[in-house]
Amino acid sequence: MKNFFSNLFNRNNDPKSIISFDVIDPIYLHLYNEQPNLEFKVKGIQDNVSVNLYCFPGSLDHEEGRAEIKKAGFNNAYEVLNELYKKIDIGVLSQETIEQGLEYDFIHIEFYSEPSAEVKKYLKRVVNNFIIFFCCTNSLETNDFKILYSSSHFLDYTKGLLDAELLDINNPKNETQQIAVKDFKIVLQGICQYLNIEILQSVELPSSENLIENEEVTIETFEEFIKLVSRENIEEKELKTQSKKLFKNYQKEIKEYHTIIEGHYDLFEIINTWNSDWKFDPEDAEYFISEMIGEDLNFEYPEETYSHDLFPYIQSTLEKRGFELMSYNTNGDNYLFFIANKHDVGRILELSELTKIEIDQL
Repeated sequence: MKNFFSNLFNRNNDPKSIISFDVIDPIYLHLYNEQPNLEFKVKGIQDNVSVNLYCFPGSLDHEEGRAEIKKAGFNNAYEVLNELYKKIDIGVLSQETIEQGLEYDFIHIEFYSEPSAEVKKYLKRVVNNFIIFFCCTNSLETNDFKILYSSSHFLDYTKGLLDAELLDINNPKNETQQIAVKDFKIVLQGICQYLNIEILQSVELPSSENLIENEEVTIETFEEFIKLVSRENIEEKELKTQSKKLFKNYQKEIKEYHTIIEGHYDLFEIINTWNSDWKFDPEDAEYFISEMIGEDLNFEYPEETYSHDLFPYIQSTLEKRGFELMSYNTNGDNYLFFIANKHDVGRILELSELTKIEIDQL
């Protein structure tokens, strides 16, 4: 068992909260004893959830890690760890302790969330990094933890750790952290379900669902997807034809990528869409969106506002009518917009991941 250091502050072990030592410790034990790296899908969370058990100094003891440590101005991984401990109010390691060469474990959980209203102007999703360090509170045994949080990608892992901030789970400092903490609760429940870890009955679960249930992809999956992205404005014969074609392409190998993508474009050609350059004026948006919803749409926006900066104003106006603007991801410099019913957006995103037809929430 790896070593953890002491902490003199109050424990994170609210019996009603899923973000508690009694929930996180069994996850750690599985990672330590069974499988240190996990990646899987949690219902309600964009893309896969990544869960990794790392340690100081071992996880940074490689050429790239040592270079990152030196670049950050430190001599070794223990110095980096002490810098992090200072940030999260855990007692630093003495030189005598460092010389023992012990390892200090931490858990890194990474997943994506929907951005806040402000961030949505620039990003389609936000990465969340929860870095969990274990410690002792009024005890000689490990009974607590501290969390560092970052919404940046860890391109330089050491720098990513050092730039992360201490997270107060009960008082997130901004909307991005609020969304992250809310989704973190879902992720923790998903991890426990994935690992068959029993959660105490006193814990208030964020969801009553099985968050790990795998959904089989069938022709009916594509039928449901087409109905939702077209708002059921499609002939039954065309629906069946497109569903069969997309399902057949879905079963093909990735080397037939171009055929698969052509099938996606064929679908969006038969539903009401707006193929736009990445630069567009508000007048264009009003005209084409009006065409797509079959009624006049006008929205207010600040002067000199264009392209993706218009999205919050468009969405706010559409929401009042029960709609949302979405886009097929062309992986190019253009948008392929369509209108979805607001209440169908969550399911469209789920089906997007299942069918591998990339849909962006704007």
